[in-house]
Amino acid sequence: MIMLKAKIPRFLRRFSSKKRDQHQNQKATNSAPNSQSPSPTPAATIPPEPQPSTSSPNENRLAGQPNSGSTMERMEYTDVEQKAKKNERVEAVGDAMETDEPNRQIQWRFSQLKGAMDQAVASDADQITTVQFSEDGELLTTGDRGGRIVIFKRSESYQPNGRRSAEYAVYSTFQSHEPEFDYLKSLEIEEKINQIKWMKKKSSSDFLLSTNDKTIKLWKISERRKQLSDGNFNISRDNGRLKRVNDDLLLPQLEDMELVVEATPRRVYSNAHTYHINSISLNADQDTFISADDLRINLWHHEITKESFTIVDIKPANMEELVEVITSAEFHPQSDFMFAYGSSKGLVRLCDTRQKALCDEAAKVFEAKDEMHGFFSEIVSSVSDVKFSNNGRYLLTRDYLSAYVWDLKMDSAPIETYSIHDYLRNKLCTLYENDAIFDKFESCWSGDDTHILSGSYNNYFRTFDRGTGQDTVAEANYRLYRQENGSLQRGQLCGQPRTEVDLESLDFDAKIMHSAWHPKENIVALAAGNLLYVFEAD
Repeated sequence: MIMLKAKIPRFLRRFSSKKRDQHQNQKATNSAPNSQSPSPTPAATIPPEPQPSTSSPNENRLAGQPNSGSTMERMEYTDVEQKAKKNERVEAVGDAMETDEPNRQIQWRFSQLKGAMDQAVASDADQITTVQFSEDGELLTTGDRGGRIVIFKRSESYQPNGRRSAEYAVYSTFQSHEPEFDYLKSLEIEEKINQIKWMKKKSSSDFLLSTNDKTIKLWKISERRKQLSDGNFNISRDNGRLKRVNDDLLLPQLEDMELVVEATPRRVYSNAHTYHINSISLNADQDTFISADDLRINLWHHEITKESFTIVDIKPANMEELVEVITSAEFHPQSDFMFAYGSSKGLVRLCDTRQKALCDEAAKVFEAKDEMHGFFSEIVSSVSDVKFSNNGRYLLTRDYLSAYVWDLKMDSAPIETYSIHDYLRNKLCTLYENDAIFDKFESCWSGDDTHILSGSYNNYFRTFDRGTGQDTVAEANYRLYRQENGSLQRGQLCGQPRTEVDLESLDFDAKIMHSAWHPKENIVALAAGNLLYVFEAD
């Protein structure tokens, strides 16, 4: 049985010990732990494994669309035009925000807490690993290490000020994935839920996709409030005996019953990924979706479970030459032929499936230049999250220290850069020794794309106003909202502008890595260990 270290990315497992030895030797000869001398790029290795049973990309009837024009030709700009466009965009956003809403700084108020506050009761299986709102924001779902999915439904009640309540109640809980064992590779497959994606609602039922390391499942969430009476069977309701023949024949009737929410597995997509799945994303057409592992991205049709089509394959012929892995992937929210994926080298590639079935060459490549060079530069520059804006014009990327906003038409430099916890640069040595430097933080857009949010350590989360650049640092800590009687006080402000953080008091075990923003309102859901926080703002 092969035991894998959960926090360390798979592409670093084989050479992390080697780098640690190099670091210790360097530390012994130089008192400064963060040397500025460039270190050689290690060769990342993943044990070679058999090819997954996927079809040839040339046979891809899903991705092989007519080429209606090169993305590079449509998006090509000169440097002068790029700079002018960047200035126009910044001025336009700033003027609009200053004119329409002079004070757009968000002040978060505590709304709700889900989960056991007593950490002695909580287990490792209760740790939340993903958070996602449905398209209309009426449903909120979480997945955990135990393979469970919990769905919350928004309350219909209203607050005294006339606003609808931001409280969510448990709607359904079910087991999505079970632990498995690959006997061929002697490898345990965790039940941990890596990602959840809601499909657009087209009927009275809801549908969602969930995935662990190897298997993707499509779930149908439906309600049942009525049932047929047994009158048409001429069976006594009391003792189950047949009634007399001369009794009147009763017609079937619908009887009210307690609400029952059923989660039914409709599809199971498996045996297509050799490496661990890190992302799934639905296409704008809602018929297809992608799933990404360390080296490949596959395209699926939601009605076909036995085959998928590889549209990205970065696996080298010789695994000793492997220098990067895929870390995150997402479809464009409006263009059904465009998707982006990030890598461990700090690159984000924008791909167009109309150019060719196998997107081995990206239409655009986005790379944030960092002045940092040294032992940790490659680790902290790894892209941990990629998110398109809701209007489809911008791209939000997150690495270990910062978040970047890109204009899809300009790949020379990000138009906005936000420091999440840049104050940790001097503590990278400590973070490396306790493996915290390998944490993968997510980011999210507000519904109107005017703000972004990302988590940090000590259960801090930062909200940035894109128009003014101001940020609000808030802390998700139930102790701040607890009253003398032990209950939690709703509506209490929890965020304020903050320029300094006490590094000595930071708790690196308390961190917000998963977050989601309501698609229409200023409501956010944050996962902090086994706890789910809900905050709201005007």
